[in-house]
Amino acid sequence: PQMWTNRINEAGKMALLAWEKETGIELVQINGQRCYGGPPPGWEGGPPPSGTEVYIARLPQDVYENTLIPLFASVGRLYEFRLMMTFSGLNRGFAYARYGSRQDALRAIATLHGFQLRQGRAIVVCRSTQKRELVVNGLAASVSQRELEAELQVVTEGIRSVTLHASPGQTRAKLAVLKYKSHRAAALAKKALVEGNLRLGETGMRVDWLDPELKKKLQLCEVHGDKSLPLPRPWMQSLQNMLEYLNMLCYMYHQRIPLIITKCVQVNPSGWQQFWYQVVIPGYHVPIDGFLWVSPDREHEKAKVVAVMHALKVLGESLHSQLPAF
Repeated sequence: PQMWTNRINEAGKMALLAWEKETGIELVQINGQRCYGGPPPGWEGGPPPSGTEVYIARLPQDVYENTLIPLFASVGRLYEFRLMMTFSGLNRGFAYARYGSRQDALRAIATLHGFQLRQGRAIVVCRSTQKRELVVNGLAASVSQRELEAELQVVTEGIRSVTLHASPGQTRAKLAVLKYKSHRAAALAKKALVEGNLRLGETGMRVDWLDPELKKKLQLCEVHGDKSLPLPRPWMQSLQNMLEYLNMLCYMYHQRIPLIITKCVQVNPSGWQQFWYQVVIPGYHVPIDGFLWVSPDREHEKAKVVAVMHALKVLGESLHSQLPAF
């Protein structure tokens, strides 16, 4: 019997088929997206440079290429159009259009952002971020760099580099940063990995786009093959860098952002100030606190620096004791 999903928006699907037949345009369905071009018929030369793709969002789910391609081709020459699809035959509400030049891409943004495909349904058109990096958390601790790279070559395409990190937030687990040659390759890889094609992970393995903040914080870590925790470098000893490092450790161990409290409790005749400090890490069993004296010629920021260093020491020792021996 015919599946109920095949009957969704039958009129829209028939209109799309008629448009394909009339124009001779060929749409290719692959890995959850339907593609036109890349390159289109008659294209000469190589692919367009970076900065030529736009991201389209808030699409009505029953709108298809017979409406979208003519609209986006009206402002510039299309190299490729990709509409994200569901299994039911509806679109997923977003698409990507890649133009032959950056000027055409900017024109598409200026002209079509806020365009109402239907009354009260304004679409979003903006520059595509061209994300190319994924983070895979929850890999088995026994996974080696060579083994991971070999497996990724089989289940994904366009892999450029793999960086393996300890993932102390999970017992016997590692974290990997994957860089692909293009956003499209990374998006297809993400879908393949989310569907469970990678056989090197644990039950709780997660695949996400690499967040810029996480990328920055990972760069503060040393990658270890043993059970040692990454330690602060000498150039990190400013308050801002120490806070970023503490936040990074809390993130990797699935703790929330710490709260730091300092209070001057007394001043002696020489001007020295005694501070009480406390670091509260939501999810950690006890607050971390203490006292210190700050000389008159030292900034009050010193109290926070000491508080963060104390928290790093206590947190590091606690987490180090939880790591498995290799």
